[in-house]
Amino acid sequence: MAVNGRCWRIVRRSFVSLCVLLIAAVLAGLPVYVRPQIDRLRHADAILVLGGRDYDRYPFGIGLGKQGWAPIVVLSVDRWRAGYCATLHPHVDLRCFIPDPPTTKGEAQELHRLAASYGWRTVIVVTSRPHISRARFILEHCFDDNLVMVESPAHLSALEWAYQYVYQTAGYARAVLEPSC
Repeated sequence: MAVNGRCWRIVRRSFVSLCVLLIAAVLAGLPVYVRPQIDRLRHADAILVLGGRDYDRYPFGIGLGKQGWAPIVVLSVDRWRAGYCATLHPHVDLRCFIPDPPTTKGEAQELHRLAASYGWRTVIVVTSRPHISRARFILEHCFDDNLVMVESPAHLSALEWAYQYVYQTAGYARAVLEPSC
């Protein structure tokens, strides 16, 4: 009987410890993923729409271009979405690229190249809310001028938020280990 009682206490302590760790992780992620620093929209040299699973951000970024926030809209696409740039968008100078590597770091390297080629000093960056802090961290390693980080409108379910916490945390770890541009 004493063994069963001791095993139960170990299981209970482990469960409580796991719950405390989970709560701490959620609380630590609130200012990074849920309430990141979102910048006030201002005029820029270009709009960069980062790739990802949320392709609603493309029309949002193109819409910002149509509204006159920047003269050029650049979309980061994968090879399956490269045809998106073949669509005509009146009043928008639309350009696309496939990042190499196909990560935020690849997008940052392309931003560096484009900014150097065209003399961009201010770039509006469109991405999802949970990605804003990590994207800013990575892009700032490659772009020394002004980033205006804005959120593309999207609704995330509780399961999607949980996924984003894990995914973005792993991405941060990778960015810290590979910080160069």
